Amino acid sequence: MVDYPALDLPENPRLTQNVIHFARALRKAGLPVGTGRVIDAIRAVEAAGFTSKTDFFYTLRACLVTRPEHRAVFAQIFRLYWRDPRYMEHMMAMMLPAIRGVQDERAAQAAEKRAAEALLDGIEPETPAQGREEGKDDEIEIEIDASATMSAEERLRQLDFEQMSTDEIAAAKRMLARLSLPVKPLKSRRAMASAQGTRVDARATLRAAMRRGGELRRIHMQKPRSRWPNLVVLCDISGSMSQYSRMVLHFLHAVANEKGAGWARVHAFTFGTRLTNITRHLDRRDVDSALAAAGQEAQDWEGGTRIGDCLHAFNRDWSRRVMGQGAVVLLITDGLDRGDAEALEREIERLHLSARRLIWLNPLLRWEGFAPRASGIRAMLPHVDAFRAGHSIATLEALAEAISRPGDAGEKARLMAAMDAAP
Repeated sequence: MVDYPALDLPENPRLTQNVIHFARALRKAGLPVGTGRVIDAIRAVEAAGFTSKTDFFYTLRACLVTRPEHRAVFAQIFRLYWRDPRYMEHMMAMMLPAIRGVQDERAAQAAEKRAAEALLDGIEPETPAQGREEGKDDEIEIEIDASATMSAEERLRQLDFEQMSTDEIAAAKRMLARLSLPVKPLKSRRAMASAQGTRVDARATLRAAMRRGGELRRIHMQKPRSRWPNLVVLCDISGSMSQYSRMVLHFLHAVANEKGAGWARVHAFTFGTRLTNITRHLDRRDVDSALAAAGQEAQDWEGGTRIGDCLHAFNRDWSRRVMGQGAVVLLITDGLDRGDAEALEREIERLHLSARRLIWLNPLLRWEGFAPRASGIRAMLPHVDAFRAGHSIATLEALAEAISRPGDAGEKARLMAAMDAAP
């Protein structure tokens, strides 16, 4: 039998209970918080003290967060649990369906819904009694016709990836695994023999005639060969794009492993502060294993953004290897780059010239008032073939339809006109 040393925890039982409950909420939201980390957090808080809220925040985060992608969830749960004295009312209002009046309710911030869901685990909200209670004949029964409401799956298709709860993210991943990204074959300059061909194969016809002493018995026909293009994906994994990038990578894993989709090869790259090739990881059949391996190799998750430098690295090191045979390029980024706009424009133009089609997916298009004001967006927009939203399942389904329509430019024409009209 193993003798474990006695735990030297702080004497304040209220602090211990609160930290344990806080860690339990983090675990419910998907963070891998074990008992050892909770004990370390309690001891660290005792050593650091409570002189500063900022110190308290970073002390707990250092002990309870091990992955960069979990910082947003941790920050929201911390704000709701430790900083807002009326956090329970705030969460109830966020989680319960409400009838909107003149003023629409505020949209949940990044990971806020997941934080509220974790903190409300096991708490049943109060709901009005259905029907009439005994002795209350004057009670009014309100009936709501829900026949026109969207189904749960339809609502999930339209929901922003950033605003999904933990259960909604899991359901969305299952839906993404069923999506496909079909592409039409390209006509090659090479030809192949065919009885139903469209042009005469003079060489084969004369060769057959020479074997028969010059007698021409049959006209050989040929038709153009068909070939499948490559799909090249450049995915931004900076802090503002992390949740969208994870969902898009789930979608790309399904595309890369789909049989009969038509793509010759699917190449995937992530970029933030540097460019990382994760193509080999997408070949794994298990999506969780594939993305975990990709996350370990890409060390710049939720970091800064250097779009121009990363595109330069791709054009220099990878373009000739993966851009052959009319590759279609998907660029997933919000375009918020603080680097040299002229260098960014030069690199995106070079990428555009190398690709058969360059399609830009930008989650910022979910806002109705979106305008190309950022310097990075203004530099990149003229050099893409299509500019589309990429923040929900519905937008990824629309992408599958757009790829088969070469003339589909998405929102590019409208935004180019707005950019030209701007002073």
